[in-house]
Parts: sequence; structure tokens; C-alpha cells
Amino acid sequence: MPYSRIRDMREDRDMNQTQVAKMLGMSQTGYSKYETGENDIPTAILIKLSRFYNTSIDYLLGETNNPKRY
Repeated sequence: MPYSRIRDMREDRDMNQTQVAKMLGMSQTGYSKYETGENDIPTAILIKLSRFYNTSIDYLLGETNNPKRY
């Protein structure tokens, strides 16, 4: 699954999709499509998620296993 890390990080914080979607200012349905890979995640949303989870965008996208944000 292309964006499984955003699901895993959300679940690690014991949050549901509705809560994360609200933080991003979008619908739960729209956010759900990011987690399933149905829609690509826009850069602005990636930046918000990176800041929220305090991790790198590369980590969120599965490009690295190092979650450290530089």
C-alpha cells in the first residue's frame, strides 16, 4: 500500500481518519483516499502531515526508514 505509513502513524496516535482530516481542513472521505493510495497526496498536505507527526516527508512516502526530520 503506497501510503501505509500515514495510516500507521495515525493509528500510533490513537486517532481516527475524521480527526486527522479535521486537522488538515478536509473531509474524512478525501483523507481516506490518501491512505488507500486512491489519490496522490498534495505537497501542502504532505507538509502538514510531516509537521504534525514530526517526521520527514520521505519517511511518510516510504522513501526512507529513518523517520528523523532534518
